Amino acid sequence: AAHMVRDNNKCILCRRCVAACDNQGISVIGANARGIDTHIASPFELPLGSTSCISCGQCIVNCPVGAIYEKDDTEKVFEAISDSSKYVVVQAAPAIRATLGECFDMPIGTDVTGKMFAALRRLGFDKVFDTNFGADLTILEEANELVDRISNGKTLPMFTSCCPGWIKFVEHYYPEFIPNLSTCKSPQAMFGAVLKSYYAEKFNIDPEKMFVVSVIPCTSKKFEATREELRSDEHFDDVDVALTTRELARMIKGAGITFPSLADTEFDNPF
Repeated sequence: AAHMVRDNNKCILCRRCVAACDNQGISVIGANARGIDTHIASPFELPLGSTSCISCGQCIVNCPVGAIYEKDDTEKVFEAISDSSKYVVVQAAPAIRATLGECFDMPIGTDVTGKMFAALRRLGFDKVFDTNFGADLTILEEANELVDRISNGKTLPMFTSCCPGWIKFVEHYYPEFIPNLSTCKSPQAMFGAVLKSYYAEKFNIDPEKMFVVSVIPCTSKKFEATREELRSDEHFDDVDVALTTRELARMIKGAGITFPSLADTEFDNPF
């Protein structure tokens, strides 16, 4: 799967991931075989990407031994940053600033907005943006789409969600509601598309040399970044790499940055 890695050598067959998957109403993993051969897998040993998994990541959250974990894309980001021909920008989603501090032994829920932007700059990103801007664009686009649907007698009601797991859930389990889904991209994808078109043109940057990283709270965004439907251009993706909170924390620690003592800074304004 695009969003996670499974290491059954670590698995203790506790079935917490199975329970989490069942609680989501998805049920695409369970105990296969019997006795000493028992292992957690998908029906008929299918790869997870071939099932109706929605990439929600709840199995990862509930695994007590690290037998399943988010796919680590930090190496790709470090490579891009060290490539002088690339213009590497990062956008951080609102939820990250409330969870990142926890990775550095700060009290749960500490708002580390300023420190997060300072750390991203120190990691070497050319520009540091706030995905809130992408969310504002999304709200405007969705409002326009709703007005158009009401005015022209198109499919109603209109459903909207920035969560790719929710979208995938509808696609797999309630396909009759696909026409009700808003056609707008999510904030991360919309921001990526704007950066590689309007922004690239304004600042005279070759969009093929632009590398867009998003830091997001959820593994399904990793899957979303690879969706062919979310490419504005056949040559490149809107978002090149989506990182989770934990991946960003690993990058900060790996770079030897003392996160809690950073001075707060602001994000860059895309306009």
